Amino acid sequence: MDSSKKTNIALIGGYITLFQEKKKRKRVWANRWYLARQRYSHMSLIRELKTNEPSDLHNFLRMDSESFETLLQYVGPMIERKNTHMREAVSARERLFSCAISPQLLGTIIPETCWALFKTLKTEYMKLPSNEEKWLEISNEFHQVWDLEHCLEAMDGKHIAIKKPPNSGSFYYNYKGFYSTVLFALVNANYELTYVYIGINGRISDGGVLQETDFYDKLQNNTLHIPAPRSVSKAVVKLPYVFIGDDAFSLTENIVKPYSLAGITHDKKICNYRLCRARRVVENVFGILASRFRLLLSTITLNNLESVDAMVLACCILHNFLRRKCSNYMNTRSIDSENSDGDWREELRQLQGLQNRRTYYNEIAKNVRKAFTDYYNHKGRIEFQENMIN
Repeated sequence: MDSSKKTNIALIGGYITLFQEKKKRKRVWANRWYLARQRYSHMSLIRELKTNEPSDLHNFLRMDSESFETLLQYVGPMIERKNTHMREAVSARERLFSCAISPQLLGTIIPETCWALFKTLKTEYMKLPSNEEKWLEISNEFHQVWDLEHCLEAMDGKHIAIKKPPNSGSFYYNYKGFYSTVLFALVNANYELTYVYIGINGRISDGGVLQETDFYDKLQNNTLHIPAPRSVSKAVVKLPYVFIGDDAFSLTENIVKPYSLAGITHDKKICNYRLCRARRVVENVFGILASRFRLLLSTITLNNLESVDAMVLACCILHNFLRRKCSNYMNTRSIDSENSDGDWREELRQLQGLQNRRTYYNEIAKNVRKAFTDYYNHKGRIEFQENMIN
């Protein structure tokens, strides 16, 4: 046999061996469809996953197909574009799906779709109460779920990392050492956001986040229609209806927060436990938001801050939408229980909170918190609170 034939046989043998080795190392189908995703249109990809790999469909969309179709019904009319003689428009379904679209076009489509999601869903899925009756409903939910009477909402704020905006200097540079915009939120007893405000510069002075919001203006002007103080169910004393905050917020007549740990007494420990127990609802919402929408844990590298706002607001409204529509969006392991932490706390990265604020409080604010402290320790005590502080 001449040398050229021997060479060809050796090459063929080597190819067969290499092919067999690759065949042995073949990975699961999920990788196959991912690598071949460019061959699928958005419709055929959804159909393929829905039929053969429903769990992969959920991971790909971050929701089930029924929730996706419901979303499309909401935002479709707002993001649909007409075809022209020059080209065929990207359909509403493709815009929502964001599949097989050029990065340049996605840079326009994604912010537009995010704004559409927020604007079309907020009326139904994120509404701050506008009358006394609605506030009382929220207060009753907090009482039923968290054993906390006269509580309206829990509040918190988090830094969202961004690329340094052009010509901004240190305006967005925060105390943690990175550029950010601040997301402020109110959360009800059922892990839903009822109010969000995004766009506050990360460098804002301690405690100034709340004052930048229109919610604060309404609170100060008494236009939120919060119920007047009234007697709680087990006591004669009248207590106001309050929001729960932490050390990033000032103690006021309508905002109650835990005591400092310095020189803390037994009664104050009880008050802190009761407030912190209920306030975990907002901590859990931010934790779940970040674990479900990983964008919030990354640095958003957009120069246009309005586009940043749109993307963050879309994450918030989708949280509420999926909370109601998608049964496996949250489960008992997702959130804190009395004796264990939610899964989100295992994440290595977390959203950065606001800087604690040290300030002096007026006597009215101090008396309000003292009234709640007395109530939690006597008429409004719950049977297991002593065990929880020891």
